[in-house]
Amino acid sequence: MFLNKIKDFWTKKIVKKRLSNVKHLTSNNSIKKIGIIIDESYFNNIEALINELINNKIQAQDIQLLAFREKIKKSESFDYSVFSYKDLSWIATFNKPEVNVFINQNFDLLISYYDLEKAPLLLVTSLSKARFKVGFSNIDKRLNQFMIDTNAENYIIFIEELFKYLKILNKL
Repeated sequence: MFLNKIKDFWTKKIVKKRLSNVKHLTSNNSIKKIGIIIDESYFNNIEALINELINNKIQAQDIQLLAFREKIKKSESFDYSVFSYKDLSWIATFNKPEVNVFINQNFDLLISYYDLEKAPLLLVTSLSKARFKVGFSNIDKRLNQFMIDTNAENYIIFIEELFKYLKILNKL
């Protein structure tokens, strides 16, 4: 636990340094492929969130999920990729191949679905090659191009606002 706090501190410091010269990728293409980063230790209504995306005409096969957990039990199995502090090195890199594959995907939209700043989540968002990044307004403003002012429990409001503005921005 104590070592995780130190690792968290150093990783946040590295992420903040990287954010000082961040260049966002932009695209006028419509949104087809979506990546979602979720803090599962805080929000666990994942199926409902994905169903809301599907209800807004996003294909289920075009949605890829990466979840963060504080601790992962060896006996647990998941239908999606999951990572923890254990998968983060002291130099702010990931040891788990699934996380690196997710980071290198060229998503049209990356949804950073967490409203507490945790270093592994910030790092994945900052390293992602997504063209358009969306997150919550209480997270560092340099990470995302678009921020929604709500909290993680209100996933219906988040998705409604997201698609309302995506239509305005001609991304759908």
